[in-house]
Amino acid sequence: MNANAQTTDAPDVVVIGGGIAGLAAAHRLVTAGKRVTLLEAGDRLGGKLMAGEIAGAPVDLGAESLLARRPEAIALAERVGLGDRLQAPATTTASVWSRGALVPMPKGHVMGVPGDGRAVEGLLSAEAVARIGLDRELPPTEIGDDIAIGAYVAERMGHEVVDRLVEPLLGGVYAGDAYRISMRAAVPALFRAARENTTLAEAVKAVQRAGAATPSDAAGAGTGLGSGTTTASGSAPGTGLGGSAFAGIRGGVGTLPGAVADAVRAAGGTILTRTPVTGLRRTGPTGSTSATDSTGPTGWEITTPDRVLTAGAVVLATPAGPAAELLASLAPAASAELGSVEYASMALITLAFRRADLPALPGSGFLVPPVDGHTIKASTFASQKWQWIADGAPDLFVLRTSVGRHGEAEQVGREDADLVDVSLKDLGAATGLAARPVASTVTRWIGGLPQYPVGHLARVDRIRASVADLPGLALAGAVYEGVGIPACVASGERAADEIIATSKTGDPGAGHSR
Repeated sequence: MNANAQTTDAPDVVVIGGGIAGLAAAHRLVTAGKRVTLLEAGDRLGGKLMAGEIAGAPVDLGAESLLARRPEAIALAERVGLGDRLQAPATTTASVWSRGALVPMPKGHVMGVPGDGRAVEGLLSAEAVARIGLDRELPPTEIGDDIAIGAYVAERMGHEVVDRLVEPLLGGVYAGDAYRISMRAAVPALFRAARENTTLAEAVKAVQRAGAATPSDAAGAGTGLGSGTTTASGSAPGTGLGGSAFAGIRGGVGTLPGAVADAVRAAGGTILTRTPVTGLRRTGPTGSTSATDSTGPTGWEITTPDRVLTAGAVVLATPAGPAAELLASLAPAASAELGSVEYASMALITLAFRRADLPALPGSGFLVPPVDGHTIKASTFASQKWQWIADGAPDLFVLRTSVGRHGEAEQVGREDADLVDVSLKDLGAATGLAARPVASTVTRWIGGLPQYPVGHLARVDRIRASVADLPGLALAGAVYEGVGIPACVASGERAADEIIATSKTGDPGAGHSR
């Protein structure tokens, strides 16, 4: 322990990590009457959600949309007073920059997997469309407990479907490799349907009939952080968003963390930034530091560089690396599993142009298949996608590109000017844009997105099993069951509910109600 550390009044619960999952957990806990202290190592809250500005125009510099088909993020925004600022995209028409041309995004697919070859005739070659039809003639594929979505789709329908549609769509969510990404984790509805149907096309149609034809529960924010483009439409009952499958927030999705934090503070919670947690250990009865003594109430001791807190319960809502370090002695198996999680880094290049200098640009943006060898992986025409950006800077046109996938750290590490220049080069080739921006900003998200390889959910099960013997400890964050904003909010709220439930049943490791 730091000799200068001071022991503070004991909250019921300490939340470690101030991303949207940790904030959602804190909000749920204070609403239930718990005394909560949230500790964030960095100098700001929100994780990959960050609002900013360029040339005076308000923009998102991180995730920029919410998947409205899942209720958790929309409901949280409404609870913290942002309901009247929720906004559907002005356009959801997207393209794929394939073989040198912008091709309208096909309809009638599930995360790029078509139910019929005719759905992708404008994007894929005639040979690839014919290859899709062979799916009907192939014997069923053994899927087992999990399978890589790229490998499975390529086996059933050919590599071109993966390379020119599935890969760029998944890249917008995970910044990963479709041939490694878990189908069970990334597209769970399609995974379940594929196990129940003879062909992949039948599985796609089953998902569509069930009304789950959009990307997985991770898609909402993943597309935003990865600068991908809204690619599907559908109803979002009860959201007041005109049936849009996606939503933004006027002023930016990046304003959500601040609103949640304000609500936590208003309810009596404490939030400390620049406060890294350096130690976490169980405390035994009557202040004993034994982690194994169960003869009386137990709790937690949380050490930071300048203080020590004691609490009845802890929500650990950090990325995998910090969580692994804090659990190393408490739950070695969980620590090892968390330490093996890989992350992708990316850079978002936000550019502002004089609107009069730009050619007509189609829809909300475009995705880029990696197989074509370009540097950018997507571009979002933010001023066309979000009316609040257009209204905030009517003489400007804001767009952004993204660079970097899993295994491409060298791209993200390029100088800002290089990233701007390569973005302009690719934008020019794709759209004819020749103007220079009046302003640019590069935002790097190092280790921004956890990767979900085959077996990821089984790994999550092992992690949760390993910490099950630590009463009063709950886990939350993007590393577990989804990288999108709604999934992260759900993760934080699930962790809070676990703490609340154990306190109601009198578990000695739970926090104490006010």
